[in-house]
Amino acid sequence: MLELEWPWILIALPLPLLVYRWVKPASSNNDAALYTPFYGKLSSIVGEQRAEQETPSGKRIILPGVIWLLLLIAASKPVWLGDPVEIQDSGRDLMMAVDLSGSMEIKDMVLNGRQVDRLSATKAVMNDFIQRRRGDRLGLILFGTQAYLQTPLTFDRETVKTLMNESAIGMAGNKTAIGDALGLTVKHLRKRPEDSRVLILLTDGANTAGEISPLQAAQIAREEGIKIYAIGLGAEEMVERSFFGSRRVNPSADLDEQTLQEMAELTGGQYFRARNIDELNKIYALLDQLEPVVQEEEVFRPSKNLFFWPLGLALLLSLIPAMIKINFSSALNHWQADKGKAHHD
Repeated sequence: MLELEWPWILIALPLPLLVYRWVKPASSNNDAALYTPFYGKLSSIVGEQRAEQETPSGKRIILPGVIWLLLLIAASKPVWLGDPVEIQDSGRDLMMAVDLSGSMEIKDMVLNGRQVDRLSATKAVMNDFIQRRRGDRLGLILFGTQAYLQTPLTFDRETVKTLMNESAIGMAGNKTAIGDALGLTVKHLRKRPEDSRVLILLTDGANTAGEISPLQAAQIAREEGIKIYAIGLGAEEMVERSFFGSRRVNPSADLDEQTLQEMAELTGGQYFRARNIDELNKIYALLDQLEPVVQEEEVFRPSKNLFFWPLGLALLLSLIPAMIKINFSSALNHWQADKGKAHHD
């Protein structure tokens, strides 16, 4: 089906006639005219041009009028719409909240045989997880001292992966606002279908900032039907080396597992403990087993732009006056050459 996306542009169709009718032509000065003593001898050459000038004005404006109409049609953006295609996706609205506080720079994870910080390990595992979530709407919340929405819910998994990989430790502050991250999640999931609201929260510490406590936010999440899966990240033992020797420490001493577990249980979710990359991979593999729900159907109509056809035709028609002018100039040059030759003889 042919359709104009901007049909209101056709309102400008009578504009040239209005300008011709109401705008006065520029005044001419006869004293400045160029005197041509041989003009009378050109009557045989310019006869066609004179005949054209004597034709009724209605015929003279046909070609410019057609060109103007074609330009307006091209500007109104004509498109050809195909038959409607229904797209139905199964999945859920899955928001991911990732901790970017200062403690995420602790290098207690092993990735491909080398020590890496917690955020690098999280990115490596989440990239595979995001890639597998075909059919889900994914969103990304990053939080530290403050929580902010990095990616709204979208089917564009590549964008979510890119923005996750571009995140950096401390970019949201060095503290941990878990409650605010939950509150922001509720704000963006509360209007989605009830059986598809899921939050996966990953943190390595306890709530140390924000306007709302994690349990208060979890209570609101439960009222809105949001299920929370919480992941506590960090090794339980690592060796610290210094000038005085080495010692074993617990880098996850600040992790508030009890609050994370209460949050998950309050909303019907689960709490997971990830001490290394392998456990983190298993957790996300388990999350892949969440049952999908049917989302609303979307209708897609393939379209093809057609503006170049009227635009190209207008360009071709505009060459006709130019070609007539070129032919007249050529005839004039030939006449002048013949006249000069006769005078020389």
